[in-house]
Amino acid sequence: METEQLKKKLHERNFKHYGFDMNVFVSLVSATLVLAFIGFTILMPEQSAEVFRSINTWINANFNWLFVLTINASFIFLLIVGLSKFGKIRLGGFKAKAEYSNFSWYAMLFSAGIGIGIFFYGVAEPIYHLNIPEGLNTGSSFDNFKIMYMHWGAHAWAVYGLVAIGLGYFSYNKGLPFSLRSLFYPLIKDKIFTIWGDIIDTVGVLSVLFGLATSLGLGAQQINSGLNYVFGVSVNSTVQVILICIITFIATLSVVSGISRGIKFLSQANTIISGVFLLAVLLLGPTVYIISTFFSSFGLYLKDFFNIGLFVGIDAETISWQGSWTVFYWAWWISWTPFVGTFIARISKGRTIREIAIGTVIIPTIIITFVMTILGAAGVYANGMYDGVITKAIDTNIATSIFEMIQYLVSSPALKTLLSCVAIVAIVLFFVTSSDSGSLVVDNLTSGGKKDSPKVQRVFWAVMEGLIALSVLLLGGATALKTLQTAVLITGLPFAVLLIIIIFSLSKELKISYKKHEYNSMIRLRKRMNRLDDDAEYK
Repeated sequence: METEQLKKKLHERNFKHYGFDMNVFVSLVSATLVLAFIGFTILMPEQSAEVFRSINTWINANFNWLFVLTINASFIFLLIVGLSKFGKIRLGGFKAKAEYSNFSWYAMLFSAGIGIGIFFYGVAEPIYHLNIPEGLNTGSSFDNFKIMYMHWGAHAWAVYGLVAIGLGYFSYNKGLPFSLRSLFYPLIKDKIFTIWGDIIDTVGVLSVLFGLATSLGLGAQQINSGLNYVFGVSVNSTVQVILICIITFIATLSVVSGISRGIKFLSQANTIISGVFLLAVLLLGPTVYIISTFFSSFGLYLKDFFNIGLFVGIDAETISWQGSWTVFYWAWWISWTPFVGTFIARISKGRTIREIAIGTVIIPTIIITFVMTILGAAGVYANGMYDGVITKAIDTNIATSIFEMIQYLVSSPALKTLLSCVAIVAIVLFFVTSSDSGSLVVDNLTSGGKKDSPKVQRVFWAVMEGLIALSVLLLGGATALKTLQTAVLITGLPFAVLLIIIIFSLSKELKISYKKHEYNSMIRLRKRMNRLDDDAEYK
């Protein structure tokens, strides 16, 4: 009862006028910091770029080990709780039922968590990884795919699963607010309802807004490049502004309609369209080569799993390589945990910890590695057959690499155009589904953890993301966008520490919850034997 009273007082502090229901501190501070940061990058693009480049260099040199530790600790923890007795614990309580079908759940999970990464990097990354540090190089021709699997597989998804389980447990099982502050209840107890909780949620909002706005701006440039390659559409700011407006408009409609309608529908459509495109590439491309590459590469990935996962650069050359790739990826995934982890928790009520652990680590790893092998192996094949054509495309504009691959693997002009159009639609949908689910998460955080806030507020945050991307793109250009992207990576450092803390706090809480689960199992068994009344329940 005391927790409910504190939660009620927290929500009573919200600004409730003109269709809004916002936590004043989180909303105002987040908006102020975002505007100040954008002003800095727009007015002083070169200086801001240098500042954040220096910070990144310092982080790579001194804390690369911390990112590696956090990623591996998250994976090991998720594996243990998922496969152990704790995996039986159900988010929402013993009797809770899953709100969405498995297909809808996986579709929303993938659409929010992947973004356009598989299309943007799938073709190019295996070629980038032809030269890797000696400690990662076994001399195999599949080393490049092994490294790509590490960056997109189990290690990466573990941080999402950790936050999803933690937030879902503390919110659904403990009755705490549906916001990041609740993850730290075992550490600071009722202080999560005070200014300390507001600060935690503010950091989460900043991370989500920067990440989504930056991706939206860069994504507009990538889609513009695709349209230029396929249809000859000019690459300029006007086209990119139109693209951002279209994506923001669709995302706004989706987030207003809610998870059960707009977000679920677009995620399912995205999954189907992307699946059709990838199947076409598999069948039209070097099918046997792709499948053989996958099995050989996946075997090498499993064999070297801990060797590559625990690799930490020591000398200047390996530190530089790891900072550009592995640490870059780990920081990027970690900085997105407030967004994706929260969204996965939002759609996972009624599911067991084991389902979430498997659903966010094992299954995504198998699917993503195969999907990226389809694109990557097809790209490597085309690159070898046509005198380094993909390498040239990457050097010129990485966004066109997937279209170059289609150009050289498909003979029919009509089919080339069709597949290229499908790829563009899939990329757009990935952006829309990331934007709408991100807006929903920001809405949760700025309302003090409310799962159902006013539609006006959802529109506000969806439009805000688009406006941030537009302002930076128009006024600061590519330099400002890259600076924003760099800043997002910096937020990964404090979250890396917080994730370690979450592991310890969640371990303690799950031991208590398991005792309740076992007691309820006994009660259920006795009810079936008619030894207890139906109202018997664990207290």
